[in-house]
Amino acid sequence: MGRKFERRWRAMAAMAEEPTEDGAARTLPSLRRLSRVLPFGRIHSRLGISPSGRLIVPENVDPPETAFLLHKAWTLYSVTPLYRFRRARLRDYARLLSAFIAAEKQKGLAVEVGVELDIKVAVSSLADLRGSEQDQPAVLVQLSLRSGASSRNSEDKLVWLGWFCSVYGDDLSENVPEDFTCLPLFLTHGAESYTSMVGSWFQKTFDCCFRRLAISPLNLSWMVAMWAGCKLDRTASAVELVFSVPHLSQPLDISYAIHPEDAKALWDTVQKTPGEITQDEVDVFMDCLYAHFHRHFKIHLSATKLVKVSTAVASAHCDGIVKILHSQHLPGVLMLLTELAISQIQ
Repeated sequence: MGRKFERRWRAMAAMAEEPTEDGAARTLPSLRRLSRVLPFGRIHSRLGISPSGRLIVPENVDPPETAFLLHKAWTLYSVTPLYRFRRARLRDYARLLSAFIAAEKQKGLAVEVGVELDIKVAVSSLADLRGSEQDQPAVLVQLSLRSGASSRNSEDKLVWLGWFCSVYGDDLSENVPEDFTCLPLFLTHGAESYTSMVGSWFQKTFDCCFRRLAISPLNLSWMVAMWAGCKLDRTASAVELVFSVPHLSQPLDISYAIHPEDAKALWDTVQKTPGEITQDEVDVFMDCLYAHFHRHFKIHLSATKLVKVSTAVASAHCDGIVKILHSQHLPGVLMLLTELAISQIQ
């Protein structure tokens, strides 16, 4: 990717209003891989980093319309480009998906499209949730249980949320044919059974493929370094790292909590250029944390596996579970997740 990506990261940093080896993928339950092969061109390197190992992180305040995305545990998937997806037909897609889910719940019995069903489906566009002009606006899918006839004034109960997005996923979108829509990152919140049904319908309708998105220890270390160094407009919570100890008969996790001001002070001493991050800086940051822990507890954390990181910006688990906590850094978090999703597409 080289100079092109470095220029793009610099352009994103200039747009900011105020600076303040991926794990194995698992397929979506009960979903098959479709056979269409797309000319994706170049494959993204880890987190969009150029050969020099440099990444520039965008920061921007996201509109309040996306506040409902915060403080929820999202399960991550990567999605290949959608074939002949049309935004003008979002209402039609909602009706068709609703009928499909009803038929699945009734074990394959035919369901007439347009008849009022127990499950209400809404498909809408989140126009502001994207990184660059080349990114497609995010698509939100909501499933609700309709209220009973005896309580018409009561609100429907939201039971599942899912949304497709692309934040600075330009390199993928510019390398696919015109009939394809690139929204490589899919996040879900709710029962896995609904995720399976929604994913199955999208795969059959738009000839795409869903895969569970895992996060490697290396990428988790990048995340904790970046998020620990972020400036926040309120009191920050502790920076916590959770490590799993291998080769034991019983599972054993080690939790390592650092005061947020101490973590940021350490990162500030490591980082050479504000707004830019290199692999060497991340390595030094983690080595300092390991050395401090060993000095006090005589335990080599480098011999364990990093499985979860938590900061005031976001938390992430190696199983691909992410919770975004701060709207100011939503674009930066989604940029990283988009890069990871693209790296899973083959």
